Amino acid sequence: MTPSDTDIPGTADTNPTGLHLRPDHSYAVGTRLDDSLGRTGVITTPHGDIHTPAFVPVGTKATVKTVLPEAVEALGAQAVLANAYHLYLQPGPEIVDAAGGLGAFMNWSGPTYTDSGGFQVMSLGAGFKKVISMDVTGEQDDEKIAEGRERLSRVDDDGVTFKSHLDGSSHRFTPELSMQIQHQLGADIIFAFDELTTLMNTRGYQEDSLERTRQWAIRCLAEHNRLSVERGHRPQQSLWGVLQGAQYEDLRRKAARDLTELSRRDQDAGGKGFGGFGIGGALEKAKLGTIVGWVNSELPEDKPKHLLGISEPDDIFTAIENGADTFDCVSPTRVARNGAIYSLDGRYNITNARYRSDFRSLDPEITNYTSQYSRAYLHHLFKAKEGLAATLATLHNVAFVVQMVDGARRAIESGDYYAYRDEFLGRYYAGNRDN
Repeated sequence: MTPSDTDIPGTADTNPTGLHLRPDHSYAVGTRLDDSLGRTGVITTPHGDIHTPAFVPVGTKATVKTVLPEAVEALGAQAVLANAYHLYLQPGPEIVDAAGGLGAFMNWSGPTYTDSGGFQVMSLGAGFKKVISMDVTGEQDDEKIAEGRERLSRVDDDGVTFKSHLDGSSHRFTPELSMQIQHQLGADIIFAFDELTTLMNTRGYQEDSLERTRQWAIRCLAEHNRLSVERGHRPQQSLWGVLQGAQYEDLRRKAARDLTELSRRDQDAGGKGFGGFGIGGALEKAKLGTIVGWVNSELPEDKPKHLLGISEPDDIFTAIENGADTFDCVSPTRVARNGAIYSLDGRYNITNARYRSDFRSLDPEITNYTSQYSRAYLHHLFKAKEGLAATLATLHNVAFVVQMVDGARRAIESGDYYAYRDEFLGRYYAGNRDN
């Protein structure tokens, strides 16, 4: 049964104070960026603070691929994000729960995020690996999927039925189950279950989907409130609402207003409400800043905002200026495993023959763990198919993005943000250089 607009269950009747006994989560705005929505801040969680803006490396299956958790922490990462869909399938949320939660399971002592599984489940339906950057060329079609791919999920108003990408077995996610999984995984910050649409979906479908996501948010809040009391022996978790609406200004703004109101009413009823908001969905790169600005001009300023799936330098700077506080993306680690290296003078591929006898470090002007290794050595490791190649490249790329965003935060605090941004991006995108 779908809850009505006026029926947002909290726990006031059964436990009027239980949800507020341990205020382990908070957010404080720091320095505001002139003439924009950008700001610094501090997100407080049971496992430590996150100073924002901050880049959050992705540890999809409770690991940042190829590297030790201690190494990720040493590079300056403040938090990691894992994937509810993948951990649900393997090893199962009950295993992670028995270990003491995600952080204890992966030996990570800092803050953790988990997404709801919606991105992965919905992308099984469209067949696209990266719907967020999909363009809108061609006719819109609600039944369109990637060429040569099988549709592996189906959405209805109650939830999503899908086939596992591992063995083809059938599964079903509902808002309640997503909350149950994420509570078992035990991350500090979790996300409401939402429907991810593609840019190929029609306006009519986007409208229906937005309402479906709103109804699911009501159910997520109710289940999150119930589980927060039931699992009071565990560190309290912060549920963040997720905004969809594709590239339509009215839908994006409506989503922001709707979730803000749901959160307020839930808190008025004795619930926890949303501790922050995630900005998700399909959008074109050129419209990223505009869309982030739309929603953040509607959302409450005293709540943190997370932009899902973004890591390119220009996108991050644009998002910061439009009010995004944290970001995650698999790209820095994924491209690293294929030999792509970030540097101040742009991205390059270490497997190119020109680096066979290049004994400079990966970026001579950036200091991190990999600075002690030469390009020639990494070139050799990739050509020899040694596992250390992916490890060193991943460490470097994660450090690069983390340090870039940390630099932006310091620049906001010192009043030098725009100079920092212009110098960084001007150099990074200046064109072909002899790296």
